Amino acid sequence: MAEQRDDARLRAWKRATDWPLTGLAVVFLAAFAWEVLGRLHGAARVAAETTMDLIWLAFAIDYVVSLILAPRRLRWFATHLLDLAAVALPLLRPLRLLRLIALIRVIQQGTGSALRGRITSYAVGAVGLLTLVAALAVLDVERDAEGATITTFGNAVWWSLATITTVGYGDLAPVTTTGRWVAGLLMVGGIALIGIVTATLASWIVSLVAEETEEQEAATREQVEALHREVARLTARLDLLTQQGQAGAPGQDRERS
Repeated sequence: MAEQRDDARLRAWKRATDWPLTGLAVVFLAAFAWEVLGRLHGAARVAAETTMDLIWLAFAIDYVVSLILAPRRLRWFATHLLDLAAVALPLLRPLRLLRLIALIRVIQQGTGSALRGRITSYAVGAVGLLTLVAALAVLDVERDAEGATITTFGNAVWWSLATITTVGYGDLAPVTTTGRWVAGLLMVGGIALIGIVTATLASWIVSLVAEETEEQEAATREQVEALHREVARLTARLDLLTQQGQAGAPGQDRERS
């Protein structure tokens, strides 16, 4: 009973916080893009950083409350390591860009159950978001580095697309440690999303084949049933003719005698 109550409280908390966290995630992305593309300094940079810190704090509070409300805390902890990474790793200054994992987390929560259409929406949204976020992140750490080739937003987007699709032309590559961390995460994310898209496409093709097979089987069953009815009708008619023939046979024998 207590476990069911805790589970209901956790679901209620998630329903109450999903949309606010989604809004905060969008603000987080806007603040980060403003800071990177605007090359902010002074008060403007402080404002952007403060906004992102406060939003990170909101996600940290959500993680702690969810862990407390979870009926099986160890199991919940083990199945929400991505949430932990989004909260814990950014405390290390070189890995602060991993706060952007929170955006993927919100998209994943919003997909609900694993229906094919929702999985497709998740994959498309995650690919677009990862491409944009990785481009901003790598541009932020690369453009002022010595020997960097990713120095404009256009180059960053091109590099991000080539990396997430695992094409990797090699014309652009990060030279900083943080930039390579971003590249590694983007590679892993790209492979995972390609797997999701491939599995979804395969599932869709299999379902189409199954539907067509079911339609063919239904048509065959109808034809067999119609054939059975026709055979039964002919059998009944044959039996009737046989009975009539047998009934008329004695009369014909008397006439001959």
